[in-house]
Amino acid sequence: MTFEIHVNEQRFDTDPRPGQCLRTYLRERGWFGVKKGCDAGDCGACTVHVDGEPVHSCLYPAHRATGRSVTTVEGLASGGELHPVQQRFLDAQGFQCGFCTAGFLMTTATLDAGALADLPRAFKGNLCRCTGYRAIEDAVRGVRHVEEPSAGEAVGRNLPAPAGPEVVTGTARYTFDIDVPGLLHLKLLRSPHAHARIVSIDTSDALSVPGVRLVLTHHDAPDRLYSSAQHEHVEDDPADTRVLDDVVRHVGQRVAAVVADTEAAAEEGCRRITVTYEVLPSVTDPEEAMRPGAPVVHAKNPATTRIARPRDNVVAELHGEVGDVEVGFADADVVYENTFRTQRVQHASLETHGAVAWFEEDTDRLTVRSSTQTPFLTRRSLCALFDLPEDRIRVVAGRVGGGFGGKQEMLVEDIVVLAALRLRRPVKLEFTRAEQFYGATTRHPFTVTVKAGARSDGTLTALRLHVVANTGAYGNHGPGVLFHACGESLAVYRCANKKADGFSVYTNTVPSGAFRGYGLGQVIFAIESVLDELAHRLGLDPLILRERNIIRAGEPMITADGEEDDLRIASYGLDQCLGIIRAAQAAPAEPAPPGWLVGEGSALAMIATAPPRGHFADAKVSLLSDGTFDVAVGTAEFGNGTTTVHRQIAAGELGTTAARITIRQSDTDLVRHDTGAFGSTGTVVAGKAVLRAAKTLAGRIVDFASVHMGVPKADCALVEEAVDCAGRRILLKELYQAAVAAGQELLADGHFDGTPRSVAFNAHWFRVAVNPGTGELKILRSVHAADAGQVMNPMQCRGQVEGGIAQALGATLFEHVRVDGDGQVTTAAFRQYRLPAFADVPRTEVHFMPTRDSIGPLGAKSMSESPFNPVAPALTNALRDATGIRFTELPLTSDRIWLALEQRRSS
Repeated sequence: MTFEIHVNEQRFDTDPRPGQCLRTYLRERGWFGVKKGCDAGDCGACTVHVDGEPVHSCLYPAHRATGRSVTTVEGLASGGELHPVQQRFLDAQGFQCGFCTAGFLMTTATLDAGALADLPRAFKGNLCRCTGYRAIEDAVRGVRHVEEPSAGEAVGRNLPAPAGPEVVTGTARYTFDIDVPGLLHLKLLRSPHAHARIVSIDTSDALSVPGVRLVLTHHDAPDRLYSSAQHEHVEDDPADTRVLDDVVRHVGQRVAAVVADTEAAAEEGCRRITVTYEVLPSVTDPEEAMRPGAPVVHAKNPATTRIARPRDNVVAELHGEVGDVEVGFADADVVYENTFRTQRVQHASLETHGAVAWFEEDTDRLTVRSSTQTPFLTRRSLCALFDLPEDRIRVVAGRVGGGFGGKQEMLVEDIVVLAALRLRRPVKLEFTRAEQFYGATTRHPFTVTVKAGARSDGTLTALRLHVVANTGAYGNHGPGVLFHACGESLAVYRCANKKADGFSVYTNTVPSGAFRGYGLGQVIFAIESVLDELAHRLGLDPLILRERNIIRAGEPMITADGEEDDLRIASYGLDQCLGIIRAAQAAPAEPAPPGWLVGEGSALAMIATAPPRGHFADAKVSLLSDGTFDVAVGTAEFGNGTTTVHRQIAAGELGTTAARITIRQSDTDLVRHDTGAFGSTGTVVAGKAVLRAAKTLAGRIVDFASVHMGVPKADCALVEEAVDCAGRRILLKELYQAAVAAGQELLADGHFDGTPRSVAFNAHWFRVAVNPGTGELKILRSVHAADAGQVMNPMQCRGQVEGGIAQALGATLFEHVRVDGDGQVTTAAFRQYRLPAFADVPRTEVHFMPTRDSIGPLGAKSMSESPFNPVAPALTNALRDATGIRFTELPLTSDRIWLALEQRRSS
């Protein structure tokens, strides 16, 4: 039978490969709107229509489509007009990173009235990791949020994302949405052992597989240690990693790489590699790992690797005290102590880690296109690793399909570049969903013991922390996460006596890394739970106890190490946040099912608006020949909304509309340097660099126009497309030509080094109901108060808050990367690892405080990480209020809640 398929009204007759799914068949023909998110039918990012019916194309055999009509997101539009569903997603901005958007569009386009009445059921096959689903529901319902731009009034408006039209039409280009001629595919052989030495490795059978071009082992890797973590200061991270090592330290670690003409050939090559291992003793528990005689994960020199105590498996530790906590406990009327545990959580960005590298035509220059949050730092690391000058490597990020800190890591680029340098051919590596679970990084599991004392009026007398963080097999972000975890979590409360002891510990498990909140969420869960319990024992409203002890405007921020030098309260809205919570408490209660237990609880959080000791950004703003402006800035866009905000900042300073601003970004060829899109810095650091460049350029344009028109500078002003000089207007494009004739360039640079730093505040409150017979927990009401300073784009910032809350709810209620006693990840698929779906996420009322920061650009503060942090303790405090039980371990699965209720009943 002759194969024939019509895709978006175009005919194709190339036979699919045996076993090929429809998704890969379509992408190979350039329909890049069809995304890869899971390869298992779990996420819906690959949804297309086959004869008008939605299907997950990763599960649909391509040969079944013969004689059928297939529509992808690119084919939804008709006659140059967007499909109504595409227009609604644009009007509501029903996306953030946009990687899942095509799937939601294709599902929504087929919903009838009955399905629209039951969206939780309709969207059970579609996942979004960014939005929290409210924006998606608004899009489906036809709610419009975006505003029409006006000249010079961009900041504080709901202006749309510049890439919106491309996102909804499937033409936005993510990492692998390009066609690279002659592309080779790289696959990794991974370790089956938690700890082993490679005695021998035979690659001869792999090299005999047709299509295999290269096999790389530790013999081919640079004999150089580095960290996969990417920070401005290299010395912040331990140098404990090799591209390919002769010792493997966790199940899933890279052992060898096979490069071949096809993925199938590369996979077969991996299967044919013979490795002889000497299995070594392993340790999976961090407390066990610190005990004398435990297996040593990294027997390395601390002086050259920056590992604190290798023989004790301690990659980093901190010990600090202000005042005297023992005196503080003696002065207390009530003292409470408990130990809390948080689990591993996967970032689960729908676009997996990956990179493709190729040599530019007729040059010795390598381009690396990567799904990364740190293009400039990654280039620096690659150059150091392979002894290359920076002008030999260009790193560029397309649109990135989610990050959440997981892509502040060099996990793929190193091996891809090694292969490309050896073969001088384009090479691609794209993680599978399973590899994301055992080959990428997770959130750090923490064990936190908190002891707190207070007088009868609620005044805190002592706070003591003991923290053990499981960094896994490699230290990457271990030190930074530990130090940050014990910082703002203690500094937010006024207390004369504070002490912290912390350890970041190696184990033979999947490595931990950067994750939204960067350690704060784990420790805030413990501290806020303990303070709630302290209030109950004192007979106080927990909110009153917090109000009596929170830091106040103008006060220094004191951690257990003393005052934070460059951290300031540059605007203060924490008291207003708690006022929002108090108002929510006073509101009439929502009805709960009969017989269910009802309770409410709250928590607060403080976070620095940038990492310590400098986070750098450069920007360049130029007037173009057509009278529009170009902004070049290094930070990456992955749903964080920086592209929109940077356009708004520039438009406001240049007196024009955001539509007349073009952004070029996340490309090391664009500007001098940018530390990266992490630590909530896209608005407050890169945005301030854009602000400074735009402000300088505005002044230069007015200066030149004044001279050119012979009008005093005070009488000249920028307007949308011109400069108004005392009533006479000269168009910007005419001014550009005049500047060229005069030998001048109308452009300006801006820079910001990220210091001093301000702080942002958040508070959350829940009212919940619990079924005592099953342990089911239902959220009746959710309220979030955020002190974000001047909110640059309310629609977008609200989306960041809602997405952070949804992700935090997943981590609080059910997400758990499970690792067995042998170090094997047992939840390496979405259907084993439950992500929050549409039905799981309640609507949250989001309130922004009317503050204006004196450090951030135009009064703005960061708001991408901080909403995550107070959610878990607020929910467990509400659960305690409902049940009388203090839950100390996450996640709060219904079986865990039921078991605790049963144990209390039986005792």
